[in-house]
This record gives sequence, structure tokens and C-alpha cells, in this order.
Amino acid sequence: MAGYISDDTRKVTTHRLVEMKQRGEKISMLTSYDYTMAQIVDGAGIDIILVGDSASNVMAGNVTTLPITLDQMIYHGKSVVRGVKRAMVVVDMPFGSYQGNEYEGLASAIRIMKETHADALKMEGGEEIIGTVKRIISAGIPVMGHLGLMPQSINKYGTYTVRAKDETEAQKLIQDAHLLEEAGCFGIVLEKIPADLATRVASELTIPVIGIGAGGGVDGQVLVAQDMLGMNNGFRPRFLRRYADLHTVITDAVSRYVSDIKNLDFPNDKEQY
Repeated sequence: MAGYISDDTRKVTTHRLVEMKQRGEKISMLTSYDYTMAQIVDGAGIDIILVGDSASNVMAGNVTTLPITLDQMIYHGKSVVRGVKRAMVVVDMPFGSYQGNEYEGLASAIRIMKETHADALKMEGGEEIIGTVKRIISAGIPVMGHLGLMPQSINKYGTYTVRAKDETEAQKLIQDAHLLEEAGCFGIVLEKIPADLATRVASELTIPVIGIGAGGGVDGQVLVAQDMLGMNNGFRPRFLRRYADLHTVITDAVSRYVSDIKNLDFPNDKEQY
């Protein structure tokens, strides 16, 4: 089966991501929350692995990303880093770990970096958190921004609909993107915004812009692995392409396992000592 497996085994760094943007090579990004999946995703040639606070939904079954704690994100981050050789590992800073003040944000960031050995952090917000972003970057910690639909602010929005469709919000997003670049962010994720707006932001910035539901005019794409692999049956947004149907594959495998046990077929003579 044909696929893209990178023969470039050099570690992906912030510098290399900028080089990729400059030469027009699209950047691939996917989530992982555990050692086993991280090994597979890294081995398949992904450029960036995001230890997303979406673990709150995918791994813990919460309705939003808000409940996941700093300790839980560190646990997931450590697990992923152990399975990765080439990809850059970016860990989400969870809700409540940086919005209070700059020094609380810096303390949270240092904990994540020291305890997970990750390569970088991701934070949601623009002008509102710019002081904290600068403080963390000044400590030598790479930061990726996140604008557009920001799941940590879902209670403020009240809906997961497309963001920045009106001119006022679009202009603020453009301004925030420039502020994040000027603050020293090495990249930005744009989530669920009009494709034309995302293309404009990517063209105006020198740092890479990664999209999720932001069209093809950006510098790369990110999806949640469990969504892309078809493990979550109920989540079907327009921007999601399913590359497998693991829900069916796993259900079939487990049901056959149950059947074999009930029918005394497993274990057979060759499967015991």
C-alpha cells in the first residue's frame, strides 16, 4: 500500500518548520495521547504530534476540553514523548493553567517542559494572553498560538460554529495573528474559520500556519487521530476526512474474540503452555 514515509530522520524543529513553509512544503500534524499511538504516528512520518487537550474528550469522555488538568496533560505528554523519535511534540497548556497571570502561566509552562521533555507548548488566545506568551518565550520555551474557534472558550461562544465570519472578528483574528508572531511564536493553529481568511493570514505571516477546518491555503493541517482513523462514529464535521474505519475493525475483532472464548475455540492447543 502506497504511503508517505519520510526518509529524513532528522528531528523536526521550529527552524525546520519555517524552512518547510519557505519552500512550500506542507506540514503534517496529528494528535496522540499515549505511547503506542505516538510510536505509530511518528513512524508513519508525521511532522508534528500534538498532545491536545482534546484528550479531555477523546480519552476521558468529557463534553469539553475544560476539565483536563495540568497533571493529566503532563501524564499524556510524558507518554507520547517516550514513543517519538522524529516528530516535534507540542503539548497543549490546559484551561486554567495560564489565563490567570504571567507568572502562573510561566510556572505551568516550565512544569510541562521539565516533566514531559516535550519540544514546545500551544496556547489559545491572542491579545488577551500576549503578556504570558512573551513571558514563556523569554524563558526559552517555544510557543505555538491558536486562534479562531478556541475550545477552551466554548462556554463564551455557546456554539462550535465557524468563527470570524463577520468583519470585526476577522480583523481581530488577523491582528492577533500578527501579535503572536511579533511576540515570538513559532507557529499558529487556525481552527474552523473561512478558508479565504486563513489563506490571508498564512500569506501575511512568516511563521507556519496550521489549519483545522481552515481550508487548503495554509501551511499545514492537523486532525485528531481518533477522528481521522474512524474510531469516533458520532463526530462528522465537514473538515474531517476519514482515512480508516477502525470502529468497525475493532468492534469486529472484539466480537470474534468474545465468540471464540464462548465457543471454547480460544485458546487452542498451540496457544497454551
